[in-house]
Amino acid sequence: MRILVVEDSRALADGIAEGLRDQGMAVDIAYDGREAAAKLDLNPYQVVVLDRDLPGLHGDTLCRMIADSGNSAMVLMLTAAGTPGDRVTGLSLGADDYLPKPFHFPELVLRIRALARRQPAARSRIYRAAGIELDTLRHTAARDGRPLNLSAREFAVLESLMRAHPAVLSAEDLLEQAWDEHADPFSNVVPVTVGRLRRKLGEPPVIGTVPNVGYRIMDDPDPGATGL
Repeated sequence: MRILVVEDSRALADGIAEGLRDQGMAVDIAYDGREAAAKLDLNPYQVVVLDRDLPGLHGDTLCRMIADSGNSAMVLMLTAAGTPGDRVTGLSLGADDYLPKPFHFPELVLRIRALARRQPAARSRIYRAAGIELDTLRHTAARDGRPLNLSAREFAVLESLMRAHPAVLSAEDLLEQAWDEHADPFSNVVPVTVGRLRRKLGEPPVIGTVPNVGYRIMDDPDPGATGL
């Protein structure tokens, strides 16, 4: 799950991002509205956590731009203006949810995950394939009933593969979906993480490599996709 946090308070933005990354989310940060608009043009996000009172480009204007552009990202307004009238105004601008400051961080996480499930491209909160069951709300995964002890990054990679099943995701796709903008595109983090995930999933191999294409969840091993 890839999130954009738009907040001009650097301490708050960095704190939110750190907490969300601990929850297995890939998080980018923009400290003003213009920087956020540029990142929205470059990257696909499932949820935008948006402060209203932004320098450069006001949050209300940015929210309208997201809604009018047909961008599939869901918008969670996060602002100190928390009266019922402010909430009505924010939602009328195209926001999908509204959370006033100060907020309880676990509630923020739950609201983000709920919005991600409502995103037009999203299918379900629970994904099942090849004996794997992954619950994005409870952040749990199991294979054949055996709980999997996954790191936040391993969970994010498995979630991306389960969402795409039975399609193939390239290493670039996984880097874009499970890491943030600071990931080095020339590093080997994707194959290393996939390798650790394969070991934790156990035998028989369930993540196949399609040569020169990428990775996919295999229902049954076949000549076109190996676990190597």
